[in-house]
Amino acid sequence: MSPDLSFLHLIVQASPVVQLIMAALLGISVYSWTVIFQKRGGLARARREADNFETAFWSGTDLTSLYSGIGKEESAEGLKAIFVAGFREFLRSRSQAEPEAVVDSSRRAMRAAVSRELDSLDSRMSFLATAGSTSPYIGLFGTVWGIMNSFRALGDVQYATLSLVAPGIAEALVATAMGLFAAIPAVMAYNRYSDQIERLAGRYEIFMEEFSNILQRQAVGRRQQP
Repeated sequence: MSPDLSFLHLIVQASPVVQLIMAALLGISVYSWTVIFQKRGGLARARREADNFETAFWSGTDLTSLYSGIGKEESAEGLKAIFVAGFREFLRSRSQAEPEAVVDSSRRAMRAAVSRELDSLDSRMSFLATAGSTSPYIGLFGTVWGIMNSFRALGDVQYATLSLVAPGIAEALVATAMGLFAAIPAVMAYNRYSDQIERLAGRYEIFMEEFSNILQRQAVGRRQQP
């Protein structure tokens, strides 16, 4: 009678160590997919909010009115948070310092806001990188352990046949397959999301410089007024 080589049967018949490794890989895979979907939604929302804010910012709306409108929101993210941080500092210091000092102070506030936004976007990205790099090795360890057990069992028989070897080898290779199943999506998502975060970081930096120039002109114009 041919041995049952179904996927479920191989998992059930695996040794406790290999089953523990499979369970760990399954947990890594489930959490990776959770992070992947959450990051996908978060980055899509960040891009959408950046587009909407840039449209409103460059439409010619008065900055004070724009600042007042955003200030009424419970929480500002992305470009809104950067704008609020810079303009708030500008309003606080414009009557007490030289134009250059006012702009420098606003730029430092915006740079701190940029750092906070990028930290938020980068959250749990390290897990995807770790899952993508270590899962194949965890699966390989399970494969090696399973093959060792398979050959150890063959030592008790006089003749080794394919029907005796195949189940043990197949059982061991399941761990490698699960390791790759956990690693490949994590690596692909990490590379894709890292590129998107870098693009958002570039947009934040460009906006910060452009907004600093606007604040510079306003500070100088206000100081030159009689």
